[in-house]
Amino acid sequence: MDGEKVESLSGQPLPDATIPLDSNGAHSGDSEVKKRARSNSPNREAAEGAAKRQKGVAPIKAEYLIHRTDAKVETKDAIVDDDAAEAADDRYHKGDARDGGGKGKKDKKNNKKQKGGQNTSRTFGSSRDKLPLCGTRMLSNEFSPKECSFGDKCRFEHDLRRYLKEGRREDLTTFNGKCPIHEVKGYCHLGWKCRFVGSHSKERDAEDGRKELVLIEDSERTSTMVNLEDEVDVTNVVSKDVKIGLAKRKIETPRSDQYMKWIDSNKDNERAMFDSAAGDNKALKEEKEARRAEFIEAPFRPSEKRRLYYGPETPSLAPLTTQGNMPYRRLCVDLGCQITWSEMAMGMPLIQGERGEWALMKAHESEISPPKFLQKNTVVQGYDNASDMKFGAQIAANKPWLAAKTVEVLTDHCPKLRAIDLNCGCPINLVCEKGAGSALLDQDSKLESILRGMTYVSKETPITVKIRMGTKDNNPTATKLIRRLVLGGYEAVQSGKGTSGIAAITLHGRSKQQRYSRSADWSYIAECASLIKRLKSEKDARTDTTAEADPRDLANGGHVYFVGNGDCYSHEDYYNNINNSGVDSVLIGRGALIKPWIFEEIEKGQYLDKSATERLTYIEKFAKYGLQTWGSDEMGIGTTRRFLLEWLSFAHRYVPVGLLEHLPPNIQDRPPRFKGRDDLETLMASENYKDWIKLSEMFLGPAHPNFKFEPKHKSNAYEIEAEG
Repeated sequence: MDGEKVESLSGQPLPDATIPLDSNGAHSGDSEVKKRARSNSPNREAAEGAAKRQKGVAPIKAEYLIHRTDAKVETKDAIVDDDAAEAADDRYHKGDARDGGGKGKKDKKNNKKQKGGQNTSRTFGSSRDKLPLCGTRMLSNEFSPKECSFGDKCRFEHDLRRYLKEGRREDLTTFNGKCPIHEVKGYCHLGWKCRFVGSHSKERDAEDGRKELVLIEDSERTSTMVNLEDEVDVTNVVSKDVKIGLAKRKIETPRSDQYMKWIDSNKDNERAMFDSAAGDNKALKEEKEARRAEFIEAPFRPSEKRRLYYGPETPSLAPLTTQGNMPYRRLCVDLGCQITWSEMAMGMPLIQGERGEWALMKAHESEISPPKFLQKNTVVQGYDNASDMKFGAQIAANKPWLAAKTVEVLTDHCPKLRAIDLNCGCPINLVCEKGAGSALLDQDSKLESILRGMTYVSKETPITVKIRMGTKDNNPTATKLIRRLVLGGYEAVQSGKGTSGIAAITLHGRSKQQRYSRSADWSYIAECASLIKRLKSEKDARTDTTAEADPRDLANGGHVYFVGNGDCYSHEDYYNNINNSGVDSVLIGRGALIKPWIFEEIEKGQYLDKSATERLTYIEKFAKYGLQTWGSDEMGIGTTRRFLLEWLSFAHRYVPVGLLEHLPPNIQDRPPRFKGRDDLETLMASENYKDWIKLSEMFLGPAHPNFKFEPKHKSNAYEIEAEG
């Protein structure tokens, strides 16, 4: 780039993105060990040949390679633990990762047992003002502050001018110096604490001749707002009163209670019926039929739920812990994503009203719009695209009563949910040890019961499930489980409980044990897709028999959509999986984290060679969305920076298609050491977290002196420095 200024989405010059390289093609953040590894140039043909022969190495063109003195190909990331993408979040280990990492003590014993790369005890330092401003001054003009109930005993700063001069860092000049929140709302709820306060404040002459600092708001826009504290363009915002009511157990769950009462009332009859069913004589059969009549009718039925649709035109963003936050989902929707999911939320914290877990349910208005609908796949009778939406919630629960209560409070207080998905794929030990996640794959009867309860209490919201191939390598059990979830277990259908009532199944083509160590098995996904099609015929064959499922227990008109998941990294992967594996659509996880424009590639049906400048505008967008979500004060900027760096820990793996010898790229491939087509592209490929911080500073300003970041994926640069 040689000093060239990069333009932002708004057409304004971005901060200087030129990063000097030394003579060996290294950035300033690289360690000495890496610089020495790049210092000499070997025979190009030998290095290129090694790259082509070595499995798992991205085929980068020779002119972009940084060569070693031997023929060995050094890849940037030798080992990557991608469970960090799906569920290895600090909030499952201590406190809540969204509020700064929690305050719990480190469990050294458990940490030693964890595999490297999960970083279960990461800390992020703090991003706070030097002199915290008292809340009574934050939104008040200088000469008309609210009264502080603590008086002289208050530990916070009351002198506004001193706070602005000594208590906080200077205003940011990014985004043209304008507050991203004020630009949307016409009002900034962070007042004087905002790092862009200069754009919505001024000094005016008071009546007594003094100069007074005052805040500015756009009265035309704020006049339409009921509460100036409300988040603009955000839905599923649960009030503080509801969370307190849940915490104090003042909010009841009558539908769940009725369902559990129904289960208990039929328990004895069910046991007696199947005890008497042993044998084929006429007397036993008559007794069995008599006991069937004793069963109590189910209190709720799933047949009238809102219909779902999946097709080739609806690529979905997977529920990703940490990285699946609202600003990142907004970015993906901007780039063509049609269905989004919340981060996996744990059931117990939700029904206990914990703020951090309920924050996961918030969705931007762009996620509430209908997904694209071109009728390229089976359309269920009664489907209404106008009432459909993109955003759904994913939960984890280990017991029928917990799952039912979780779904009930979600559907009562979050009206904008496309569906609620039960996670049965999370492989993380701390989730599975509690009987949730992948642990449910080996308990098919319990899983069916959990899903049935969720279906009965979710009102019009459909229920879906995400599973893996099984828990053990070389022992896939998904076909058996899918048969049960679609047709219903024998005992459930015989006793009148009905099927699980799910509207869709998503299968991740890996086992719990495998995690991400090998490629996803799309041949097995194809086998399961074929099975679901056969089960439709089998259901039809059950008509007019005692084994036929009650139509009232069939969600989505009896049609179960099937979605595949695993290693989708290009439009070619996407359409090959749909055409050859027979899935209705594909759920995309790591591929979207590495390049969120994969949805745009799918829509256009072609590879997009995004320049470093274009990719930088996506970082700018995320930063802006982050400030609007987490705040434009010092703490909000620190939170935005942390989540931006979490994303960049994936995004740096992207190898521009213009640098590759041949296509398609493979998500499992790791690139040899390479340089980009300009300094910015080289910087964006760096695996050194200090370079990621430099990228964040282009839009969020210099990091707070106390800010820390430890990547989940311990890159070579980080490990070399950490180990000396």
